[in-house]
Amino acid sequence: MDYEKLAELLFPSISYVPQDMEERYPARTLPEGAKVTRMAPSPTGFMHLGNLFGAMVDERLAHQSGGIFYLRIEDTDRKRLVENGVETIIKVFDRFGLNFDEGATLSGDKGDYGPYTQSERGYIYQTYVKDLVRRGMAYPCFCTEEELAQMRRVQEANKENPGYYGKYAKCRNLTMEEIEENLKNGKSYVIRFRSSGSIDHKIKFTDLVKGQMEITENDQDVVILKSDGLPTYHFAHVIDDHLMHTTHVVRGEEWLSTLPIHLQLFSALGFKPPKYAHTAQLMKMDGTSRRKLSKRKDPEFALDYYFQTGVPIEGAKEYLMTLLNSNFEEWRRANPNADLNDFPFSTKKMGSSGALYDLDKLNDVCKNVVSRMSADQVYEKTVDWARQYDPDFAALLTGNEAYAKSILAIGRGGKKPRKDFGRYSEVKEYISFFFDDLFRPDYSQMPQNVDKKTASAILRDYAAKDKLEEDNSSWFEAIKAMCPSYGFTADTKAYKKDPSAYKGSVGDLSMILRVAVCGRSQAPDLFTVMQLLGFDKVKERLVRAAGLLDSGSADIL
Repeated sequence: MDYEKLAELLFPSISYVPQDMEERYPARTLPEGAKVTRMAPSPTGFMHLGNLFGAMVDERLAHQSGGIFYLRIEDTDRKRLVENGVETIIKVFDRFGLNFDEGATLSGDKGDYGPYTQSERGYIYQTYVKDLVRRGMAYPCFCTEEELAQMRRVQEANKENPGYYGKYAKCRNLTMEEIEENLKNGKSYVIRFRSSGSIDHKIKFTDLVKGQMEITENDQDVVILKSDGLPTYHFAHVIDDHLMHTTHVVRGEEWLSTLPIHLQLFSALGFKPPKYAHTAQLMKMDGTSRRKLSKRKDPEFALDYYFQTGVPIEGAKEYLMTLLNSNFEEWRRANPNADLNDFPFSTKKMGSSGALYDLDKLNDVCKNVVSRMSADQVYEKTVDWARQYDPDFAALLTGNEAYAKSILAIGRGGKKPRKDFGRYSEVKEYISFFFDDLFRPDYSQMPQNVDKKTASAILRDYAAKDKLEEDNSSWFEAIKAMCPSYGFTADTKAYKKDPSAYKGSVGDLSMILRVAVCGRSQAPDLFTVMQLLGFDKVKERLVRAAGLLDSGSADIL
């Protein structure tokens, strides 16, 4: 076979040679030990948790080492592309605070190693494919989909490994005359890599997460260039990672089965392969067993879920870090107020088995994260969320900005800040009793050991005051002073010791006031709440609750 002639026959318009590409993309000038990583999603319109999981590893490896983190768009699978898919990718990663140093942006490419969109790099891939053909390491395949399907049926019937190899590689040894005849007849074709591998051979490989491994050599003549002139993922990522000088590739462990192909291609092209880190799959409990997170079954797998439900971006990332590094929670306890980026991330601390994703744990982490925010931060982030997902609530907040911030400031700061909510979608319910339009009291939460007549009398008694006490201490003293009049005790220890000796305790009395004022038993410091509401509003609510207690209205049962 005259491979030089074949290369010119298949790629007459490609005049470049690999050396031209090597010169166009010279080695990067970076500090010793600096890592170059990439995020390379496909613009299919669906961004999922796995994308973020891997991207966080990429970003930390690059930026902790003084390296480069870039965004590459892998859009060679034209059938799966969706409108505005690239825009979705860029905006989602921007919202999650993943700062790319290079790559595709909404305003065009940023960096010297582009184009960063694979469909714009066709001539680059074809340059290397032509060189492989020239060296007898790639060839055109004219097999139709029907022929390939029939081949698979035969392999299944014979219980043989599926694929295009050995005796099933029908086009591997076509003569020049046969190739020319097929081309003359306008037959569609792809370019396949001519594998010299054997499934009887093993390759030793060290993965940054999985450790030492032995993998079976690839014997498949895989497609490297499709009939539309664009490369497959296998070939494109090998060329791009080489020319963009990627040092570390982070991807899900589901890609391990393709690793022999990729290592073989790197070798055939004369490239040094990057280091690979195959991350554990994200799992969840389904009854008593584990399963992979699913696009179809689990809404939390889609990144849109976190925006829509108001999960703080900082909380989502912090929770994922607990799954990525086994020592993160210990570090966080020792550094409660430190920036997430100060954590010394390491692939050595990554688990090699499935990471269990737990929504309850996510919510707990988010509560901790929100508790460390200032009232101003919570206000701004809640408004940002509400403008898109609850415009009426956003209008309420922005129309009462100072008041809303005062509410959100309750219990913030100090060693033990309140942890009432972890999502911006929960803020509305948390502060609803501060606004008449949202106030939906549940008086059934009154202490069950106190009769309605006594509870009503307590409410009217307190409502008869001229003003609210000066401070929390004097307020509580006034509450304790009311106890004897109703057969209550101000000594909670005495009540616990002999509850039959009293009608209730000071805790019951304050709870009666709390439920009347807040409409619920769980609420922030009552004195602070009453200060913010104003004593006129407090008295109005006390009298209303007392009236309902007196009437025995159904909505207090």
